[in-house]
Amino acid sequence: MKKILVVDDEEGIRLLYKEELEEEGYEVELARGGEEALTKLSESKPDIVVLDLKMPGMGGMEVLERVRKQDKDLPVVICTAYGDYKRDLATWASDAYVVKSSDLSELKGVIKGFSEKKE
Repeated sequence: MKKILVVDDEEGIRLLYKEELEEEGYEVELARGGEEALTKLSESKPDIVVLDLKMPGMGGMEVLERVRKQDKDLPVVICTAYGDYKRDLATWASDAYVVKSSDLSELKGVIKGFSEKKE
């Protein structure tokens, strides 16, 4: 079973993603922000990270940079409500970019693609 780390400061989003992704057969870890995400990264060794950009404290871009320094091959999916960041060159260090939506089919499809590659 693939393990996914969901990093988002909004509790409702974290819980929705956890429920939906567990229904797809994934094990899901949750982090409220950047510091917690980095701790869980080293403790639980996820297979994929779903990362919000706009978070208080350590933002998603800093988390992405640190993830890349630790494990350049770990798939990171940026999932944010802000489509404008897609043009920011720094986001290109991620493996995928998904704009948040109530329809999680795009996010699930991206995660499924990475899961199948790692098998």
